[in-house]
Amino acid sequence: MVSQRNGLNKVIYLVLVNLFIVFLGVGLVIPVMPTLMREMSLEGSTMGYLVAAFAFAQLVVSPFAGKWVDSIGRKKMIVIGMFIFGFSEMLFGFGQKVEILYISRILGGISAAFIMPAVTAYVADVTSLRERPKAMGYVAAAISAGFIIGPGIGGFLAEHGTRLPFFFAAVLGLLGAVFSLVILKEPNRPTIEQKDEVIVKSGFRKVLEPMYLIPMIIILVSSFGLAAFETVYSLFVDHKYGFTPKDIALIITVSGVLGIIFQVLTFDRVVGKIGEIRLIQICMGVSAIFIYAMIKVSSYWSILLVTFVIFLLFDLMRPALTTYLSKIAGNEQGFVGGLNSTFTSIGNIIGPSIAGILFDVHIDYPYMLSMVILALSFVISLFWKEHKTVFKKTVE
Repeated sequence: MVSQRNGLNKVIYLVLVNLFIVFLGVGLVIPVMPTLMREMSLEGSTMGYLVAAFAFAQLVVSPFAGKWVDSIGRKKMIVIGMFIFGFSEMLFGFGQKVEILYISRILGGISAAFIMPAVTAYVADVTSLRERPKAMGYVAAAISAGFIIGPGIGGFLAEHGTRLPFFFAAVLGLLGAVFSLVILKEPNRPTIEQKDEVIVKSGFRKVLEPMYLIPMIIILVSSFGLAAFETVYSLFVDHKYGFTPKDIALIITVSGVLGIIFQVLTFDRVVGKIGEIRLIQICMGVSAIFIYAMIKVSSYWSILLVTFVIFLLFDLMRPALTTYLSKIAGNEQGFVGGLNSTFTSIGNIIGPSIAGILFDVHIDYPYMLSMVILALSFVISLFWKEHKTVFKKTVE
């Protein structure tokens, strides 16, 4: 494990920049999609399928990518993933046929499947157990920042050309790949001794182990809940409260920025005091209450407060889960990171689909379902027992 603090910071910041670039690229396309839809005479369902193609490709590839992270190496997977990301964005920029756009989105999902477990495994390898919560908080903040900043940059660039945001993301991705190839070094992997007895099983049989099963269920539920919440949020506040696009953008941006600040400044302190499992339980229980409150509140400032709390709780829950998994993964950081990405992708596919169907039935139903599922997950988490892991030695 890298122990020099300056070297550690440089390494972590580089891989975080890569992660930020990937999610910046995802966010860049949001303001461009309506214009692209008109220019290419595409239907709304096609735009939805393009989003689903990304998530589906990530879902299919993630289990294999997680194993490759452990066998091929963290650095190689990051570099390959960034090259694929850059190429996918360039392909989308040049694409004049819908088939090319589908290929681009599939490649984008593959790149995300490569990069996510590789980055989390890399961060786990170069941090001590004490440093890891703060580092995983930075990982979550990098993802959130990409989503928040991306639409703003995309909207600005789109004024100079509809395809320009995609070329911009392509250049960033290729630069990230080159810098990673030159600067990153494959980390030494610490030898880990697990206090609880673990039966080594191959493949997805490990998911059935209690140490993995409950966290994976919670990952699935949280990604489902957040995806469902975000998918219908703008429609919900537009139909129910008459909010303008400017109102919606302001609320989401303010909530996102405040969430990033909390992640960077307080996440490691909170984990240090109450632990990952307790933090996850609190986030699920309180988020269920506030999603219910979302249905009941009516004033602008109360909606802003509720939205901020919900985003913050999800933004704290995700790095807490990642931190916990990195502690119990031992020498299988990539495999566990792949599982994390897989279950997240499943939630990202199912959540928006069900939320959209329920929204057509009744405006409140998507949030009512999210509230019930989070409440049930909170009950399940009460049976979650912490799996202790300690480092046997530190690799210099």
